[in-house]
Amino acid sequence: MAVHKAKTRSLILPKTYYLNDDVVSIARDLLGKILVTQNKSGEITSGRIVETEAYDGTCDRASHAWLNKRTDRTEIMFAEGGFAYVYLCYGIHNLFNIITGPENIPHAVLIRAIEPLTGVDIILERRGQKKLQRSTGGGPGIVSKALGITLNDNKLPLYDSHIWLEDDGYKIQSSEILASPRVGVDYAGEDALLPWRFRNKSNPFTSLAK
Repeated sequence: MAVHKAKTRSLILPKTYYLNDDVVSIARDLLGKILVTQNKSGEITSGRIVETEAYDGTCDRASHAWLNKRTDRTEIMFAEGGFAYVYLCYGIHNLFNIITGPENIPHAVLIRAIEPLTGVDIILERRGQKKLQRSTGGGPGIVSKALGITLNDNKLPLYDSHIWLEDDGYKIQSSEILASPRVGVDYAGEDALLPWRFRNKSNPFTSLAK
């Protein structure tokens, strides 16, 4: 990992990037950034982020930390921005989130879909597929499986570990970004209608969820 980082250090998002206190803005800005993982063998896999969701624990009923609720699981959400928050959904799927904002402000961005870039053969093997298709990277549980992210990666710093984010200068035009309500949060009442899900609408790897 150190060798790879030395070659791409200028691309790695610094800790300061994650301290933005506007979680909705950063969820939108993360579109186009690259999520990178490195396994114990030194193999790199990566994907361009094409779908995200924002969660604001101070006021958002859909957030695990709604009304600043602190539990063993949500404690990482109160850390300073730049850490991974990985949790198990339905006892099956590992969902990868990025903690953002100042310390004690529980903001998080769920990464819902990626377009595979590096280590495609490894990604396909993890997904049990022979060729790239929407289901290779489209869906939050799929993102973690494709990139080898597990619960063991919870609480890792994203600027100094085997998971990090890069900015290669790729930009998605505002006209290509679709904002819509988040998925699977009907329990959140009016907050379920917040347009805090962001997608690159022309990208073929976004999730199928409406």
